Amino acid sequence: MKISVIVTTYNRPGALKKVIAALYRQTRPPDEILVADDGSGPETRELMVELEQNPGPPLCHVWHEDQGFRLAMIRNKAVLKAKGEYLILMDGDCIPTRYFVADHLALAEKGYFFQGKRALVNQKIADSFDFRDTLSFARLLCLALSGGISNAHHIVRMPFFPCSRNRKMSGVRGCNMGFFKADVEAVNGFNHEFTAWGREDSEFVARLFKYGLKRKEHPFRAVCYHLWHRENKAVCLEKNEILLEQTLASPAWRCERGLDDLEGPQS
Repeated sequence: MKISVIVTTYNRPGALKKVIAALYRQTRPPDEILVADDGSGPETRELMVELEQNPGPPLCHVWHEDQGFRLAMIRNKAVLKAKGEYLILMDGDCIPTRYFVADHLALAEKGYFFQGKRALVNQKIADSFDFRDTLSFARLLCLALSGGISNAHHIVRMPFFPCSRNRKMSGVRGCNMGFFKADVEAVNGFNHEFTAWGREDSEFVARLFKYGLKRKEHPFRAVCYHLWHRENKAVCLEKNEILLEQTLASPAWRCERGLDDLEGPQS
């Protein structure tokens, strides 16, 4: 099964470089990496040109002009370009472990989407933390004990620990999710009505549930390390909450404005 990894980013090339480097060193490399760029400046474009010269999985830069927060739309543009049957969605400041893609593939199951977990890399070590730190459990444990990593129970990898299956809305995070592309297309992708940060991932998952999917989780596989950043300002959270409530109250699983808004694969 072909796997496409979609990495969202906005003006954080240093973190993005660390994420791409980690994806190049997977035990099971992705078949392609798509960077869904919500309008970053020239530094990110220059980084992509540099990275495209490296051997490894094909790398595609999907960019649109910065017109404010349009994360849903740039994700959908990347989905349209993705060639894989299975999509892994992650943020451009979340460093995956070397088993990240292999774990996602092992946990992929028809009728489910997968919600991955994250450990949090705190501000004091975020600039220095990279993929090499994830290779040693002793190193990770030391960082956790010194306060550099929180949510530290996820640093343990236990493949045979059982998965949970549920329909929970809590803890939905687009920084680490996996789903079949056909399921994303069935619900018309992410909702373009979300033009500010907050609840866009939850609204997407609410429609996946209405479509008939369940949520699958594993606390000790497919983990990523989320680098510290300043909290996003929820300037339009009230509007986004209303959009989420409307979706929850509706029987429909397709949003009105999503993949259908886009005419085809974007350049």
